[in-house]
Amino acid sequence: MSMHHLGETRSRRAHDHLLQTPDTFVWAPLPGMKKATACVHAAPALGAAFVQYTAVLEASGTLGNAVGSRLVFVMEGSLELQAGERHATLGVGGYCFVPQGLAHTLLSPTAGTRAAVIEKRYIPLEGIAAPALLIASEPSIPGVALNGDAALQVRALLPPDDVAFDFALNTMEYQPGAQLSQVEVHVMEHGLLMLEGEGIYRLGDAWYPVAKGDFIWMAPYCPQWFGALGKTPAKYLIYKDWNRHPLEVR
Repeated sequence: MSMHHLGETRSRRAHDHLLQTPDTFVWAPLPGMKKATACVHAAPALGAAFVQYTAVLEASGTLGNAVGSRLVFVMEGSLELQAGERHATLGVGGYCFVPQGLAHTLLSPTAGTRAAVIEKRYIPLEGIAAPALLIASEPSIPGVALNGDAALQVRALLPPDDVAFDFALNTMEYQPGAQLSQVEVHVMEHGLLMLEGEGIYRLGDAWYPVAKGDFIWMAPYCPQWFGALGKTPAKYLIYKDWNRHPLEVR
């Protein structure tokens, strides 16, 4: 008998972090979704200042309207984006940032599309125009070695030096055995979705095995560290609040 049927799971909830594993995902449509469902990973109910969910769409499935600005990253299948006069097809690794208030549609032409979605109420910066619609692809972004370690490559999906953006989103790819160079403790919160591979994550005072499909939320000042295990690279998508004074973020 599966241990899951005896109430066992790798999912864990603590005051400063959440590990949510796919065996505990609960799916339901969000308002405005058609032929689509979502598993909400992070939300204000958790203590987060943003919302992150995974959406799964059938053929002709669509997302509902955004609450705040929205970033959509395609993990499987494809999405057709229509925003004003702009139209684009987002394949695997393709993504779009849609500024708050911009009417748009995202439609899946085939069944089985899976996308990571982040929504956040935009925090304006005095004298700075809000960011415009951005359409790009993660594979086209050059990787940068983190702290000079070529075995750990970071790709910034939003321009890190553009202060119009009030959050950052990166992919981080670790070769087997690569690890963060320090335990990090900082004011930013994180939403992290494992895209590939496996490893060990330290969150607070606990150590967790993690693998493709897992989601992690880290509150501000949660001690955190990751090391990659296995024979293939580990890769995750990671959100953090950015470019705003800490008094404005929450």
